[in-house]
Amino acid sequence: MQKTAIVCVTNDLTTDQRVHKTCLTLQKCGYNIIETGRLLKNSLPLNRPYLTRRPTLFFSKGPFFYAEYNLRLFLYLLFSKVDLIFSNDLDTLPAAYLASKFRKKKLIYDTHEYFTETPELQNRPQTKAIWKTLEKLIFPHLTAIITVNESIARLYSEEYHKDVAVCRNIPLTHTPEHLKSRKELGLPENKHILILQGAGINVQRGAEEALLAMKFIENAVLLIVGGGDVIPVLIKMVDENKLEDKVIFKPKMAFAELRQYTMNSDLGLALDKDTNLNYHFSLPNKLFDYIHSGIPVLSSELVELKQIIDHYNIGYFIQKHEPEHIAEVINRIFSDPKRLEVLTQNTRKATSELCWENEEKVLISIIQKANT
Repeated sequence: MQKTAIVCVTNDLTTDQRVHKTCLTLQKCGYNIIETGRLLKNSLPLNRPYLTRRPTLFFSKGPFFYAEYNLRLFLYLLFSKVDLIFSNDLDTLPAAYLASKFRKKKLIYDTHEYFTETPELQNRPQTKAIWKTLEKLIFPHLTAIITVNESIARLYSEEYHKDVAVCRNIPLTHTPEHLKSRKELGLPENKHILILQGAGINVQRGAEEALLAMKFIENAVLLIVGGGDVIPVLIKMVDENKLEDKVIFKPKMAFAELRQYTMNSDLGLALDKDTNLNYHFSLPNKLFDYIHSGIPVLSSELVELKQIIDHYNIGYFIQKHEPEHIAEVINRIFSDPKRLEVLTQNTRKATSELCWENEEKVLISIIQKANT
C-alpha cells in the first residue's frame, strides 16, 4: 500500500514554491501527498497534482492564530492516515512533533529561515522567548533536519549539536511555452524595468529605499510584485513622492505568471538589510528566480548572496541603503550595457547548475533515510 506524507505549512500554499517542490519530490519517492495550510480571504485557487487542504481558521494572526493552527493541525495528524510528517518552519513544529510522537511516525523538519531571529520578533522579546523555548524543547530530539543554506545550517548545528542538511530553495527549470511581451503584460516597452518580487516584501528588506531611489533615476520603472507588510507603506510613499509614473504594483500571483514579469525585467533587486541574524545569513528565493529568468541582480552584500553573485559574476552590489546611492549604482549599471549583457549571459551557466533537479538530491536522500 502506498505511503502517505502530510506536509504542513501555516501559509495558504499559493506562492510557496519550496513546499510545492518538496511535495513533488515526495511524490517521486513514492508517497501519496496531502499538503495542509490554511485558506485566507485573498487566497488564489490551486491546481496541484496532489491533495491540498486549506481549512479556514477563526484567527488570522497573533498568538491565538498559532495556538488554533497547532491545535487543529495536531488533531488532524492524530486521526489521519499518515506515514511521514513533513513540518515546515517552527510555527508548524509543535503540532507535527507531538503528533509524530503519539503516532510513532517519522518526522522531517525543514526550517526555511533562522526563525527566532526574524525581524518580526526582534522588538517582541516575550514572543521571541516563547518561540525559542519551543525550539529548545523540540530541536534536540529531531532526527531529520533541513535548512536553506550553509550559514543557517552552521548556526543550528553549533547551537544544538545536530546534523543539519542544506537544500537551497532553487526553482525547477521552467521555460514558458509562450513568453508574453511587455505590451501584453501592460509594462512600458521603452524603459528599463527593475523588479522587486516576493511573498514577504516586509520591513528591513530595502523596499522603501529602492522606491525612493526612483526619484533620481530616469527612463526606468520599479515593478513590485507580491505581498508583505510593507506594501501599504510603499503605496502611500508613491503618492507622497509623486512617483505614480515610476512605480508599478502587482499583487501576489501564481509562479508561472510571475515568471512572465520577471523575464521581461532588466534587473532584479535583492536589497535585504543586515539588521538581524536571519537576514544576515539569508538566501532570498528571489535571487534564484532572477537567475532563472535570465536577469542580473542588484544586491546588498549579505554573506550568502555575495557568495553566489561573485561566483557566477551575475550582479552588482550596493554599499549602503540610501536612495541616492542606490540610484547612483543603478544609473551606472544602465550606462554600461556591454557589461550588463555579459552578466545576463552569465545567468545561463548559473541556471544550468543552480536548479532544483540538482538540489533535490539532498532532499531525496533525507526522505530515503526516513523510510528505513
